[in-house]
Amino acid sequence: MNSGPAPRGLVTGLPDWDRCAVMGVVNVTPDSFSDGGRWFDTTAAVKRGLDLVAQGADLVDVGGESTRPGASRVDEEEELRRVVPVVRGLASEGVVVSVDTMRASVAAQAVAAGATLVNDVSGGLADPGMIPAVAAAEVPFVVMHWRGFSDGMNSLAVYGDVLAEVTAELRTRIDAVVTGGIAPERLLVDPGLGFAKNAEHDLALVAHLAELRALGFPLLVAASRKRFLGRVLAGADDASPPPARERDAATAAVTAIAASRGAWAVRVHEVRASADAVRVARAVEGALHTTRSHGEGAR
Repeated sequence: MNSGPAPRGLVTGLPDWDRCAVMGVVNVTPDSFSDGGRWFDTTAAVKRGLDLVAQGADLVDVGGESTRPGASRVDEEEELRRVVPVVRGLASEGVVVSVDTMRASVAAQAVAAGATLVNDVSGGLADPGMIPAVAAAEVPFVVMHWRGFSDGMNSLAVYGDVLAEVTAELRTRIDAVVTGGIAPERLLVDPGLGFAKNAEHDLALVAHLAELRALGFPLLVAASRKRFLGRVLAGADDASPPPARERDAATAAVTAIAASRGAWAVRVHEVRASADAVRVARAVEGALHTTRSHGEGAR
C-alpha cells in the first residue's frame, strides 16, 4: 500500500503549506555573522521582510540578538527596541512572523505585536520564564538543541555519537517543555546546526534528518550560510572558506535535501533559490506518489 509523500506535520496556530515551508531571516542586529548591520534600521528591516515574502518566503523570523559563535548578549531593553517595531510592521502587512529570542519578555511583547511563533535557540533553557510565557500566549514554539550561550558553545562540541546524543537531549527538552505547559501540537524541533557542533557533526545531522523526524514533531532545519557549508566549499582543511554571503547555493542544496527528507521548514537568509528548491522537491514527491499509484493499479 502506498502512503504517498511523507507527512511533514501540522503545527497548531500556523498555516499548512503542504510542502516544506521557507522561513526568511531578518537580523535586526549590527553583528550577525552573515548580514549584520544591513537591516538594523526598523524601516529597512520591515522592507527586507516584505522583500523576502515577495521572493517566496512563507514566514519571516525576526531576531535582535546575534547568536553567532563568540557573540556577547545584548541587553533586554535594546533587544526589545530592535525587535518589536519590526514584528509589528510586518504583522500589520499580513506577514506570518516568528520571533527569534531567548528572552521571555521579548517573546511576550513580540507576540502582542503580532508574532505567531517563538523561535528560541535555547529551547527555553536561557530564561526560566520562557516556557510559562509561551504556554500562556498559546503560540507555537521551536525547541532547538542547545548546550550553552554563544560565547562558550564551541568548547561544548564534544560527542561520541552526535545523532544519538542530539536526539536524546532534544527528547529530554521536549518533555520539559510539554511538562511546562506548551501543548505538543504547538511544538517544532530544530537540531541546532552550528550550535556546539563542528562541520562533521552538522553534516551527520543533515544526513540523518529522517531519524530526527522520528522524534514525532515537525522539523525546522537552519543551515543557511553556516560554517559547515563554508568548510565543505573550502575543500582542503587548510583552505579559507568562502564568506557567508557566498554560501547561498550550498544553502539551497541543503534545502533540497531537507525538503526531500520531510522537514517542516528551512530557515534561510536568501529566499529565492530555497523557495524554488522546496517546490521542486514537492513536485518530485508528487511524481513519485503518482508513479507508485499507477504501478499498484497495474498489478
